[in-house]
Order: sequence, then C-alpha cells, then structure tokens
Amino acid sequence: MAQGTLFIVSAPSGAGKSSLIQALLKTQPLYDTQVSISHTTREMRPGERHSEHYYFVTHDEFRDMIQEEAFLEHAEVFGNYYGTSRRAIEQVLSTGVDVFLDIDWQGAQQIRSKMPQARSIFVLPPSKDELDRRLRGRGQDSEEVIRRRMAQAVAEMSHFAEYDYLIVNDDFDLALSDLKTIIRAERLRMGRQKSRHDALIGKLLAD
Repeated sequence: MAQGTLFIVSAPSGAGKSSLIQALLKTQPLYDTQVSISHTTREMRPGERHSEHYYFVTHDEFRDMIQEEAFLEHAEVFGNYYGTSRRAIEQVLSTGVDVFLDIDWQGAQQIRSKMPQARSIFVLPPSKDELDRRLRGRGQDSEEVIRRRMAQAVAEMSHFAEYDYLIVNDDFDLALSDLKTIIRAERLRMGRQKSRHDALIGKLLAD
C-alpha cells in the first residue's frame, strides 16, 4: 500500500490557513485526507470531545511522552503543553491517508528534522493591510493584541523560504485550488504511483 504524505501548513494568524484546511477536508473523503489531532494538557472546553478535537492528557502523561520521545514536536503555551504524536501520525500515513498538520514554523522545523519526507506549505496574506483588516474583522482583539499579532506575523513570515510550497491567499477559491493542486502533484510522485499501481505496471512490462 502506498504511504500517505504528511503536509505541514504554516501561516501568520489571519492568513487563512485553518479556513483553507477545513474547506479542503470538505472536498476530500476521510479515507484520503485527515487533519492531525494533537495531544494537550489543557482542560476540555464545552463541545469538545476526546480524540476528535484533541487527545486530552495530564501533565504527567505528557511529560512521560516527552521522555519517551513520542512527539514529532511539542511546545508549552501559557502553561499547557501541546504536541504531535509520532505514533498517531505514522499509523494514519501507513494506511495511505494524507495528514494535514496546522502548525507554526518552529514546530515545522522540529518535524522536518524527524520526518524529512514531509511536505510543507506556507500561506501568505496578499498584504499587511489585508492581514490587519482580517484580524480586526474578527472583532475579538484589543488594539494592543492586534499590534502584537501583526509584529508576530512579520517574524513568522520571514521563515517562508524554509517551506516547499508557497500560497498567497488573496482570492480564497484560487488559494484552495492551489492547495488541491499541491496535493494532487504529491500523489502523482513516482514512488507513490509505483506502489499504488504495482500490479498494473507488472502486467504492462510482462513479456
């Protein structure tokens, strides 16, 4: 069976990467594409379910997993841990399913060092003015928070060249089409196609 591909997707807040991934998943069957589910030590929020939104674990369980080197990447955010399980990712990939991971550039660096075969995609906004407009459009952040997010966005965008693919999310439908094209191209790579069509190739080349 052909191995699935791990797609790392990064972008500054407001560039639209999460919306693109969710829109993509609606067009892809679960046996083709899934989104990675992270482990976290934070409390479960109303409406969330274990193993659907996150794998909720205790701090001790998370620290044990760190010691066991069970994570492709992990980070501490405001006193809680978040991490991507190597075993969970590898199990899904082994079934031929592609996995999307929504993560920042630091996590992407950790993963690429452990899974160099992963493909990475960076999403840029069309301009700083548009990014500022999108952040304000959420209507949930103060002026100070928006300024901080914009400064952080510039720092994050400086890492775009570390990625395999670059999408500028100006027109959402076009950006989604670009994302689908990347997936299609990766699925047509020789190694994956050879594994998928091994029986056919054998028959075609038989004397």
